[in-house]
Amino acid sequence: MRIDDIRLLYAYNAWANERILTTAAALTPAQLRAPAVPDPGYGTLFGSLVHLLEAENAWRVVLETGDWPDMLTPDDFATLDALATFWRTEAAAMHAYLARLTDADMDGSVRYAIEEGGYRERVRWHCLVHVVNHGTYHRGEVAALLTGQGHSPGELDFTLFLRTMGI
Repeated sequence: MRIDDIRLLYAYNAWANERILTTAAALTPAQLRAPAVPDPGYGTLFGSLVHLLEAENAWRVVLETGDWPDMLTPDDFATLDALATFWRTEAAAMHAYLARLTDADMDGSVRYAIEEGGYRERVRWHCLVHVVNHGTYHRGEVAALLTGQGHSPGELDFTLFLRTMGI
């Protein structure tokens, strides 16, 4: 995989995240932190947003350092604005990381610790694609929760992103 392809996927990821955050801003704090129905596994819509952000942050840190950072939790963010600010900073950090990579880096290995003990090695582009794929999956869950509260984020398709970018 070429680095330009990865950069395009991350531009899409940031675009889709912004659509979700913009839509979530229409909800009250109580709605964001109410029990999610159905619960995709993170308790609340806010918890699902934090999970999305946490995965992006953790994988970037692992890719840059080989070490997992402390896990982010909903308690780390008092408001949606605080979460969105952190997320935008994280997106900029990922953008800067991707800007340093070359096509040759894509096939390189990433080594990181695993919960079971020991280490795992993965191809760098596999990890990078995983983050975007993970985001797509969980944004779909968040979009369903938002729509259930009367605030659909609209289509989040990659092809719509390409059209909005004039590609």
